Amino acid sequence: MYRHLVQSVANHGFELEVSVDETETPTTHAEHIYLATELKRLGVRWVSLAPRYVGRFEKGIDYIGDVAAFQADLAIHSAIARQFGPYKLSIHSGSDKFSIYPAMMRQTRGLVHLKTAGTSYLEALRTIATLEPGLFRDVYAFARDRFENDRVSYHTSASLERAPLPQDVPDTDLARLLDHVDVRQILHITFGSVLREKGSSSLLRFHDRLTSLLRVRAEEYARNLEAHFLRHLMSFAAT
Repeated sequence: MYRHLVQSVANHGFELEVSVDETETPTTHAEHIYLATELKRLGVRWVSLAPRYVGRFEKGIDYIGDVAAFQADLAIHSAIARQFGPYKLSIHSGSDKFSIYPAMMRQTRGLVHLKTAGTSYLEALRTIATLEPGLFRDVYAFARDRFENDRVSYHTSASLERAPLPQDVPDTDLARLLDHVDVRQILHITFGSVLREKGSSSLLRFHDRLTSLLRVRAEEYARNLEAHFLRHLMSFAAT
């Protein structure tokens, strides 16, 4: 794949990240060394590597595990990255992992790639919950129905039993569901099903109803996105 990129897009420039985080067990330090030495031997040039770290990195919520153990493990991964690179260490499913950002910045000396894809969608739903509670309630109810099927592709400990039922939450409290650990994951993991499905109260798909409202109320969505991204960025800037 690297040689194909070199031959086909080299004139346009590209960056390669090597990801081994979708495994059942954490990447050992010996495995990290093996990967780095083999990549160098094969002539591959990469800018970042995503190991599977100790602990759990679930979608849209904070790190689950022993933070001290993560720091100790990361210190050695960072030393390996400096020795064989230097290259960035990447955090996949990195959104909202506020408890480990300081260690990540400190141990990598700033050579870190934070991957946050997906939570912009959650901030869109936060906006919708405030502007059109009925639409959000429809999306949340549908997401609950899809969760058990959609969760098979993700590492998640979320539970429907711990998540409030849509009809039990007043309109004024719906936006707060986006701060509920289980609800965040239920909504995050089912985004694909939601955006492909027709809504129960309209012939329009959820996708069309959501995007139409967000275009009209773009400023509200932008404010939520800004607050979300700044919270992440300041975690690194303050370290």
